[in-house]
Amino acid sequence: MYFAALLARTEDGWEASDTELDDVETLSDLADLAREASPDEDTVLVLIEQEDAWFGVVRVDGEEDPRIYVSDAAAAARSSYGEILLTDELLGRDPGDDDLDALDLDGTEDGESDDDEDGAEGGDGAAGAAEAVPHGPVGDAEVLDDLGVSEKELRSMSGDAVGEIAEALGASDVLETVR
Repeated sequence: MYFAALLARTEDGWEASDTELDDVETLSDLADLAREASPDEDTVLVLIEQEDAWFGVVRVDGEEDPRIYVSDAAAAARSSYGEILLTDELLGRDPGDDDLDALDLDGTEDGESDDDEDGAEGGDGAAGAAEAVPHGPVGDAEVLDDLGVSEKELRSMSGDAVGEIAEALGASDVLETVR
């Protein structure tokens, strides 16, 4: 089960809203959604959590590029919402690396096995793609430093990380209204 919320910093403090990510397909879509939550170009945090598996923080400050932190890239890679956050840049890959993995260069069609020893191993493409996503945290662990959550604190969070972040920001009451 997923939980996603937007926390927008305003003159009056933090405002929370829950958000549907069903129509969000890219990081750009997510950043646009965050920007819509703050017409004054204030800081907006998108907090995404999948039970105890992983959490992500996307910070959007006006028109600047989003800053991203993901607690466990491998777990997030198995999630449609996590895939939105795991950009090539975040994973340290050149854009388009996946294009070669997706091509079928072994002479079979549609990724069918050619029934030799390589086919029995499940194919190299899927294993190579899985290895490209590291286990553990990726991204900007200092994304919340100026808001009172240090890199060390962020990296140590688990369980209800979204709640812990909101509490550190002084926004737990407003977050609970949308949970």
